Amino acid sequence: MIVLVFGNPDLDADALPLRMLSELRMRFPNIEFRVVDPNEEFDIPNDTLILDTVVNISEPRCFRGIEEFATPPRISLHDFDLYSHLAFLAKVGRLPKHITIIGIPPMMVPSGAIAFVSKWLTPMQP
Repeated sequence: MIVLVFGNPDLDADALPLRMLSELRMRFPNIEFRVVDPNEEFDIPNDTLILDTVVNISEPRCFRGIEEFATPPRISLHDFDLYSHLAFLAKVGRLPKHITIIGIPPMMVPSGAIAFVSKWLTPMQP
């Protein structure tokens, strides 16, 4: 299994998924965690989980598709984010039919976020 991890280490509000990485890699050595930049071109293999910060949620949550997100306003290319890329992949037929995104609130306590993600990853370990 592959977990694509998104975040910006320079912004506290977007860095939590990256700060969780060392602990998650230690707990789940058989899962491949890949740090990906949403502004780069990338594909999403089948059976891939996405871990990212999601604004406007107060608790961590699993989303079962991009349809569960509200479309954010786009004013310039600076507004291009992970959702934009996923919507593009869906439009060109390159987004897997079943996609799971684990959303972490921006300012969640790291230990709570790790516990939530661990509950989702434990049954998926080989």
